[in-house]
Amino acid sequence: MDALGRRVLVTAFDGWNDAGEAASAAVSLLRAKRSYVPVFSVDPELYFDYQYTRPHIVSDGEGGRSLTWPEATLLRPENPPRGTQLWLLTGAEPARAWQAFANELVDVALREDITGIVALGSMMSDVPHTRPISVFAGSENERVRVELGLERSSYEGPVGILSVLSAAADAAGIPSASLWASVPHYVAGHTPSPKATLALLDRLEDITGAEVPRGDLATEAIAWEASIDAAAADDEEMTEYIRQLERTRDTWDSPEASGDAIAQEFERYLRRGGDGPGKPGRDDPPRR
Repeated sequence: MDALGRRVLVTAFDGWNDAGEAASAAVSLLRAKRSYVPVFSVDPELYFDYQYTRPHIVSDGEGGRSLTWPEATLLRPENPPRGTQLWLLTGAEPARAWQAFANELVDVALREDITGIVALGSMMSDVPHTRPISVFAGSENERVRVELGLERSSYEGPVGILSVLSAAADAAGIPSASLWASVPHYVAGHTPSPKATLALLDRLEDITGAEVPRGDLATEAIAWEASIDAAAADDEEMTEYIRQLERTRDTWDSPEASGDAIAQEFERYLRRGGDGPGKPGRDDPPRR
């Protein structure tokens, strides 16, 4: 676990990087289960478009009302445990000046002696809700890949703030890794997705060695899956589409599956009209 060191900053942002709210929910649970102290918050005037990420008005327990503004805040554990410490960076994805945003946060991370960064993200994918949620774990740092058994992404295309922040961290000498959960695209009405959040936290514990709380996620994941089963039971087209996804996933996961077998199954899937109900298309954040 030395590749990321003992002060690991876990990052997640609302928005494009957060299908099914899986990543932001993971950091929210970490924050709720441990005591954290704010270290730094960006100036929202510099980075957010309030027509896109609007401020909220809230009431306190005494009848007062106040505005809360979009933020991105870095937090440290108030009572650091022995072993690996998980620091947190969470907030809304900025609308402008991404390079300045990333550089400002990396400067704070350097000042606080952060030794590694793990970015949490989630993406809509052509996967069945009935199978384990797959998590792509990757890094651009060779030592991190070798020591933790991660992959190097071959993805090319649009990226979110997680990729920009990770690139800035790597350039500054802070090694980074990314974890991306695949959320079934047809469950948009069943957000949040606790099963995906649980998968991210499981993998986070694997690569950091830190003790990661799960709360009631296991029970919530079972209920989430059952609610989708119930919804699909009344829709023959959806039921058949899920079966197609299950067959494809089982082929990929089979230990005896050859490249030819996988290719044949994928071709059959395409011939059946692999876009599925609503033809959602693919979201491109994978492989980052």
